[in-house]
Amino acid sequence: MLAVGWKKWLFALLFLSAAAAGAHDFHGGITDIAYNERTGSTEVVHTLMMHDIDALLTTIAKHPVDLSKPEGERLLRSYLEARFAIEDASKRPLALQWIGIQADTQNVTVYQELPATQLGPRHAIRNAILSDFLPDQRNTVNLRNKFQNQVQTRSLMFDQSLVRQVLR
Repeated sequence: MLAVGWKKWLFALLFLSAAAAGAHDFHGGITDIAYNERTGSTEVVHTLMMHDIDALLTTIAKHPVDLSKPEGERLLRSYLEARFAIEDASKRPLALQWIGIQADTQNVTVYQELPATQLGPRHAIRNAILSDFLPDQRNTVNLRNKFQNQVQTRSLMFDQSLVRQVLR
């Protein structure tokens, strides 16, 4: 009898440990930016943690938000458009087109496009996604672009203290 009780406690402890491991202490997002030669557009794909986006939108709306409904997507769009931009040399944001989102239990993926534009060394990226909500948020932007007939790939890091970087 004692052995059975001990095994139940061990199982419960292991279960709770696994559940706690599912919660994360790292807050990060990834944005992939790539020039599409076929369409002549720059494509932007943000991948964010669902847990963080859910908490953010619930805080903003003061109630749970369903991203599968138009109101949820509108709220996310409004938030992202205020915190992410590609700017020209005069620091003016370029008109990113909202393509849509995909969401599952782990991630929210947002698709945007900059039609008929290839990024150059005078453009800048502003990325403050979630850094106003989560002070330890770290955003990585992976940039893949063609310059002087060579494909260049590099990564830029953004956080609360660094939200804008000029491409050089």
